[in-house]
Amino acid sequence: MMTSQDYDNDLKLLTEAVRKAGAIAMSFYGKSPKAEDKKDGTQVSEADHAANDCLHDILMGNRPDYGWLSEETTDDLDRLSKDRLWIIDPIDGTRAFLDHKPEWAVSAALAVNGRAEIGIVFNPAKDEWYEAVIGRGASLNGKKIITSDHNTLENARFVGSKSFLKKDIWPSPWPPVHSRWANSIAYRLALVASAEADATLTHTPKNEWDMAASALIVEEAGGKVTTFDGTPLAYNAENPKFPNILAAGKELHKILLDQTRQIDWDKPNKQTKLT
Repeated sequence: MMTSQDYDNDLKLLTEAVRKAGAIAMSFYGKSPKAEDKKDGTQVSEADHAANDCLHDILMGNRPDYGWLSEETTDDLDRLSKDRLWIIDPIDGTRAFLDHKPEWAVSAALAVNGRAEIGIVFNPAKDEWYEAVIGRGASLNGKKIITSDHNTLENARFVGSKSFLKKDIWPSPWPPVHSRWANSIAYRLALVASAEADATLTHTPKNEWDMAASALIVEEAGGKVTTFDGTPLAYNAENPKFPNILAAGKELHKILLDQTRQIDWDKPNKQTKLT
């Protein structure tokens, strides 16, 4: 069991590591770092690797008995035997990073016995620092944040793919909604946590390193994050992947859950409208 002092010490260490990783990432930002496509079609750059090395050196160097799970490190299933696990995405939104768009973030969390308990999402390009510790609330640059209280689909502000909301798979017609895009899923959830958006949802699978920090921040800001069938997120699974993600303030989450639970992929309709 973690004590209050344990949380303070690990948060301090994680803050140091993320700050330094963010500075490293910014040293490459706008300078066309070397990059390549991975097998899954996403991109990775030398900036991702440099930031990952920084995070690993600081976090594992100071907590060698913790587990490690990162997008840019070959997965070592020895982590399954660890109660405490660092979950890291050194640059979430690499495509935006390479395109010089400030919609990427360093995402880092500590999970304890399968539950995210400390989370940081840092967008250095905008100097936005989102942070949460379980039971202590969430903050943006040191100021408390709370999810929006929007409680209808009509005029809800979504951050995510317009094409998904336009797909002919929804169980009932959508009223007019607003939609914007941000490449990083961690940053999209941070926008929900700070009420810059009302909700985000994606039907594409997401990894634990995409979600651990940002989902905790949303929930500590008063929102809720689940899969489309309402399953809460748990961490340190052998296959560290979620099939889909829904995040919103609690009231809107209930409404959206009714939508996603009824999706019929075989009987499309064509009544979606966006503004």
